[in-house]
Amino acid sequence: MALGKNFRGEGRKSTNYYSTVFVAVFVGFCLVGIWIVMSFIVPFQNTIVQAPETVNEGKHIVNNNASTHFEDSLGDIPVESTKVNSQTQKTESESQPENEGDRKGVEKVSEDSPEENKQEVVRDSSGQSSEKNDLEKELDGNLNSESESNKSTDNNLGAERNIGEATDQEEKFGEAEEDKTENHGHSETKQSTGESNLESHVNNKVSKEAFLAGTQPETLTEVATENGTWLTQAAESQHEKESQKSSASVDNSKYDWKLCKTSAGSEYIPCLDNVKAIRMLRSIKHYEHRERHCPNEAPTCLVPLPEGYQIPIRWPQSREKIWFNNAPHTKLVEVKGHQNWVKVTGEYLTFPGGGTQFKNGALHYIEFIQKSLRNIAWGKRSRVILDVGCGVASFGGYLFEKDVLTMSFAPKDVHEAQVQFALERGIPATLGVMGTKRLPYPGSVFDLIHCARCRVPWHIEGVRITYIKSSFSWWGKLLLELNRVLRPGGYFVWSATPVYQKDPEDVGIWKDMVEITKSMCWDLVVIGKDKLNGVAAAIYRKPTDNECYNRRPKNEPPICDESDDPNKAWNVSLQNCMHKVQVGASERGSVWPEQWPLRLEKPPYWLNSQAGVYGREASVEFTADYKHWKNVISHSYLNGMGINWASIRNIMDMNAAYGGFAAALKNWKVWVMNVVPFDFPDTLPIIYERGLFGIYHDWCESFSTYPRSYDLLHADSLLSKLNDRCKIVAVIAEVDRMLRPEGYLIVRDNVETTSEIESIAKSLHWDIRFTYSKGDEGLLCIQKTFWRPTKVETIAAAIV
Repeated sequence: MALGKNFRGEGRKSTNYYSTVFVAVFVGFCLVGIWIVMSFIVPFQNTIVQAPETVNEGKHIVNNNASTHFEDSLGDIPVESTKVNSQTQKTESESQPENEGDRKGVEKVSEDSPEENKQEVVRDSSGQSSEKNDLEKELDGNLNSESESNKSTDNNLGAERNIGEATDQEEKFGEAEEDKTENHGHSETKQSTGESNLESHVNNKVSKEAFLAGTQPETLTEVATENGTWLTQAAESQHEKESQKSSASVDNSKYDWKLCKTSAGSEYIPCLDNVKAIRMLRSIKHYEHRERHCPNEAPTCLVPLPEGYQIPIRWPQSREKIWFNNAPHTKLVEVKGHQNWVKVTGEYLTFPGGGTQFKNGALHYIEFIQKSLRNIAWGKRSRVILDVGCGVASFGGYLFEKDVLTMSFAPKDVHEAQVQFALERGIPATLGVMGTKRLPYPGSVFDLIHCARCRVPWHIEGVRITYIKSSFSWWGKLLLELNRVLRPGGYFVWSATPVYQKDPEDVGIWKDMVEITKSMCWDLVVIGKDKLNGVAAAIYRKPTDNECYNRRPKNEPPICDESDDPNKAWNVSLQNCMHKVQVGASERGSVWPEQWPLRLEKPPYWLNSQAGVYGREASVEFTADYKHWKNVISHSYLNGMGINWASIRNIMDMNAAYGGFAAALKNWKVWVMNVVPFDFPDTLPIIYERGLFGIYHDWCESFSTYPRSYDLLHADSLLSKLNDRCKIVAVIAEVDRMLRPEGYLIVRDNVETTSEIESIAKSLHWDIRFTYSKGDEGLLCIQKTFWRPTKVETIAAAIV
């Protein structure tokens, strides 16, 4: 009662005083607590994330003082996905010596909560995060409303913001890259055990629009095609491998990486170095031992680095020289040095630009071919060509100056490391052979085919065909394969001794070639003579109609059955027949493509007659795909991924579709190997039609290239679709094999897949450059390091 009396009566004043003090102290503690909490939270508008770049010698920095803008260019993205940041962040760059630690920037955004309860979170490299306040959200809403009001509605694709042929960012990048390559000096070896040493960092703002810029519009959302016209290579592929089921869950403890121990060492190619399978071949007279023989189970070990390996020299200096330690072979120097193929110069292998038929340089030889037949028109009419038996690919390397894209190929044979040299130089090349299988390209796609003493027996390879009433032998089966891939009206340039020498063997070969090409209706247009090099070249032209075929006195070689699809090429045996020329107004091959570069952007005329791979009109999808990738590259990949684009030359798009990704890179000093998986819709003819090139492949097997061939691999909506057939760990091991140290892998896929790839990458000690997720969609950019495991796994099938 006394307490109550004091509380109600005389003690009320003092009590109020103590209450006030208590409240003040409590509020003070709260403020201190809030201050402590807030000190660990970086406000969104001030968040700066390091997006480092690797620049040799620490001299060059990409995107100095450039703001990073990620825009949504596709009008049918949901409204809630089109918000942009309220403030534009300024980028900064700072250089560090090579021996300092790398402060990697990891950008990560996640939006998985319902819209009504969603809080947008941005994480920087330290894992700190912040939530947008009401003002920021309101500003976002205003920007979103403004964006919505600017959308065009007169296109049934959904509105798309036109960013033009080449953005200012692309032009600035091209100039910066040119400056970098001109000033590039000696590169030094960079070793890393989990992290790469970097000389510079670029601060880019973190924005969820990085992924949204690449979100597929409804037009490009994959659905069942309306008419089922898009076939796959799988329909006729022979001897398809049994499916290899993958594990549904990922356990980091299971990643026990080991080095591959093989006879090939640092140059191991699983499908070409399968010694056990090669020993079991019944015959090798048709070069069966140079063809693909993949192991029953794809390897999961990692290929070792050659001793003293260094980051490759950049283009265009790389065309003239490479590091000797990166491809330490001297056999070609000994046997081809006098022909100016390759020489050893100190710590370099140097390439004077010569070849067996052009000792005085490829440029003179290229001009000689042009003068022999002006209609070849390098870079205009002749844009995509095939170089058979390419050597070190100097011919294709110098054709870049003429705006010509060359698919160079040669076998892994006694000409030691020739394709490896080409790739190290930054020149497109792949391993292949004219053997018993079709080349992995569609029919009627190359504008010109070139063979300069390419060691292919065009005149003798064939089979005996027996009919009921008569029998005859028809030779020249390998020429029929060239006929399949050569575009109607295209040229075959054959520069070889039978064209100009008169010894008995050469005279006999020339006589056979005259008979064979005449029966194939190839027209010998001209025999050009190169006095400087003392050689000559015969130039043939494939017919543009079937008139000659129909009036031949004998059906030799025979016309292929209509059931034989000339576009089916993955693991399909050579056929001893010729396909008729397509002459219908809406058929591919009946009209020569537009001149370069118009053909790149204009949908092929024959696309109008079919539905696209996503179920809409193919020509509409073609245009949407091109705009989509121009926007993604300009607004996301260039500035927001932590990629040092100045170091990029050799690129592979592992699931190319229409080739829009490669097309969007046309103004950059890079080349892209477009891969169409053999069990995906066959869009490779479209890629060639637009003046690009590519190849068929099964990603459950090893690719026909040397280790460390590519600077960047791009996998869009691919890896999740391989889970039913392949072990994803084996696929990533193959990615590791193809990718150079400090090279990049970009993965766009569902979140489950990108999360799995991120876990595998961490186990490989790769650096996570950028990661983003929204709903079920994920985007990941990771960078390979120099790390190699210490344990060893012996591959018995690859030991000689």
